[in-house]
Amino acid sequence: MILVASAASAIEPIRVGVSGPFTGGSSPMGIAMRDGIRLAAQEINDEGGILGRPLQLVERDDEARPERGALVVQELINREKVVAGLGIVNTGVALASQRYYQQARIPMITSVATGSVITKQFLPPQYADNYIFRVSAPDTVQAAMIIEEAVVRRQFRKLAILHDSTNYGQLGREDLERTLDRHGIKPVAVERFNIGDVDMTAQLTRARAAGAEVILTYGLGPELAHLANNLFRLDWKVPLVGSWALSMSNFIDKAGPNAEGTRMPQTFIQEGDTPRRKAFIDKYRRAWGVDRIPVPSAAAQGYDSMQLLAAAMRQARSTDGPRLREALESLKEKVDGLVMTYHHPFSKTDHETIDSTRILVIGEIRNAQVVFAYDEDRKRHAQHK
Repeated sequence: MILVASAASAIEPIRVGVSGPFTGGSSPMGIAMRDGIRLAAQEINDEGGILGRPLQLVERDDEARPERGALVVQELINREKVVAGLGIVNTGVALASQRYYQQARIPMITSVATGSVITKQFLPPQYADNYIFRVSAPDTVQAAMIIEEAVVRRQFRKLAILHDSTNYGQLGREDLERTLDRHGIKPVAVERFNIGDVDMTAQLTRARAAGAEVILTYGLGPELAHLANNLFRLDWKVPLVGSWALSMSNFIDKAGPNAEGTRMPQTFIQEGDTPRRKAFIDKYRRAWGVDRIPVPSAAAQGYDSMQLLAAAMRQARSTDGPRLREALESLKEKVDGLVMTYHHPFSKTDHETIDSTRILVIGEIRNAQVVFAYDEDRKRHAQHK
């Protein structure tokens, strides 16, 4: 449990649940997200908190396991009495656990998980109100960006998809195939691997035999690093383009030089292209003594989710769940975030802040850093402020 407050504890704090994978293969995303949330909460408390009360973050490690995530969320709601939830990195964990926020009528802002169905589990008419919101880029949007990069910009026509066996990988593969179909293209190979696999030689050999010109990926950092290293050992020089998980530090570090040139959609690049973003990057580096944020997009989205929740609390003048949901759906305050400046980000029928590719940019790994692949993306990104 983290108390992000400098005020005396005589005032009852506002307890906000934060869950994510803080250990294991998904931990770079979880830690970056958590630390972004912490920085936002600290800023809010330094300015006097919310409604005269400090924010208290109640943090739990879901270990990227759906069953663990479900238990964690129930504990946050029933024992810790949180008034809202932030976080969740893995799609499978979100689908298994967010129903408890829904049942308790407690708003949950998903900071990282990208499965396209996440905000659509509890829609009318089956449910009167939906308590699940999101600030990350859904996989439908990411898939469109991946195909635009591979097919439109780079003119590849023979594409192979390699994905992991999790909900994230399976649903992402489906989004890629649907998007390719709209371009009249079928992948020449679709191959699957499991979490923990280190040898994808067989899958890659089949993809090469099918004539693949590019590999599209939907997986997580450790396995993607093995994939890149397997490509090197096969002496097969083919581009990797995939979901934003290719920006994870454990992919970049474990793949080393074999990660160079890899491209992926991003909501936030670790470059201080605006004063707001530069201040956040500098503060993150000082707070945790690192030069490179483990997953910059996850950190920025975590920060923004906390700021949006705080704005809803100010508008509702309450921490009551239904009132917070109503405030999020009709937010009047302009929220100066890191991914973008939020103007009426949600509505009753739309709980996504990102519903088109115009917010995303293409990142590329150069010298073990994720940078802008295109100068026009850098200029466009700065204009979102």
